Amino acid sequence: MLRDVQLAISQLDKRIDRLSKEVLALISKHPDLKRVFLLLTGIKGVAKTSAITLMREFLLLPPGLSHREWVKFAGLDPRTFDSGKSVHKKKRLSKAGNHYVRSALFMPALSAKQHDPYVKAYFQHLVDNGKRPLQAVCAVMRKLLHAIHGMLRYDKHFDNTRFYAIPA
Repeated sequence: MLRDVQLAISQLDKRIDRLSKEVLALISKHPDLKRVFLLLTGIKGVAKTSAITLMREFLLLPPGLSHREWVKFAGLDPRTFDSGKSVHKKKRLSKAGNHYVRSALFMPALSAKQHDPYVKAYFQHLVDNGKRPLQAVCAVMRKLLHAIHGMLRYDKHFDNTRFYAIPA
């Protein structure tokens, strides 16, 4: 039984590799897709897999959506819970949006907070102001999403100095 599971896993790994190569070949053939792919992979922390997933989700959206609508689409918007006059819980992520976008942004946010000094400073600022580490990572995800929206809308490369101004 264990051998059968290992065989199935190896076959799935081979299929994933083959499909990834096909997707990258398709991206390299189309200049618009290649431009978007290069913009996304220019962000520290966003690698091929995350870029492909984000392209798959965002390139199908209508072009006129605002950054707030992208955040809502991803489910990274805060949701309040109020019930009458007495129940006022803390705000939480709505998670009503696309979980593929959230999962595609999670690892890049973790990587960026480790390797990009501006993202790291923003994360540390949030933690110092009382956010829990996971809440701060979700805030980094949201801010990365804002940056991606601006990059694709204005066809500009990621400028990490605009992510957060490090205090002197």
